[in-house]
Amino acid sequence: MESINRYLSNSYKSGLVEKTFIRYHTFGYLNMSSTNFEKRASEILSVAGNPFRIRILLEIGNGEVCVCHLEAALKKRQAYISQHLMALRNAGLLVTRRDGKYIFYRLANQEIISLIQNAGLIAGLNQDQLPQLKPPHFVKKCVCPHCEKKNNPHVESTVSINVKK
Repeated sequence: MESINRYLSNSYKSGLVEKTFIRYHTFGYLNMSSTNFEKRASEILSVAGNPFRIRILLEIGNGEVCVCHLEAALKKRQAYISQHLMALRNAGLLVTRRDGKYIFYRLANQEIISLIQNAGLIAGLNQDQLPQLKPPHFVKKCVCPHCEKKNNPHVESTVSINVKK
């Protein structure tokens, strides 16, 4: 309340302030405060709520992938994928590891997959309509060290999803 009074006294030194204006801003100020939990949960849900970001999170699954792998698996341009990866990383949903010129991404917490699946259940999907993580697979077009091993063509570096419609 002290900060409101200081704001009002600094803003309106010269004249009268209408009572409705004071009431409105005081009410808004007091009722707009959020707990740390609410802010953090809202940020995670907001960032993870984008359909393409959900595809990215499901594609990463239990594995570790580079942008070139996601580019081959999701069939989108590197710049578009990188923007979404940055948002997911800034929200704390992804962690990174550098290996030479490649940056590898993995989920910071595997529970994000459960969150996505539970959101599907809440939305009214049946259990068999939810995306299921498949075993890791090799992407031929990816040129990262995980995928391009000349001596081992069966390298597996990520998961694939199967969504039934």
